[in-house]
Amino acid sequence: MPVDLTWTPQPAAPGHVRAQAEWVGRAGTAAAITSSLMGWQRIRFEITEDASPGADGSRHAYTPSLGAFTALIGATGDILIPEDRLRSVMLQARQGRVVLEEELDRLLGKQWDAELESFRHAGEGAPVRWLHAAV
Repeated sequence: MPVDLTWTPQPAAPGHVRAQAEWVGRAGTAAAITSSLMGWQRIRFEITEDASPGADGSRHAYTPSLGAFTALIGATGDILIPEDRLRSVMLQARQGRVVLEEELDRLLGKQWDAELESFRHAGEGAPVRWLHAAV
């Protein structure tokens, strides 16, 4: 369904604009939106899809300097790190190839959170649009 976003000035970056939308759709919609947005130039975004019965949620973030970040989100809103990824990071740390804390921060998206934090705060009166799709 077509989406008409309301763009407002972005206080964190003068000369830039921001938009925010809430949406409802089938599981996996966030990944499709992320794929589409990654083709744009000089854009920063994050998209969160809540967990639903039978499906974990997801969080997708993108910044020009860091690239893409994706994580699974559980029913409580926490990032879920798959066991094999944790085992791999632990092995690499034991071998001295990585610093464990830095790799865990990467798996949790710490750099993306730090870069996007100032952009998350809406300007006064910034609208929120509710989007609905058939589930």
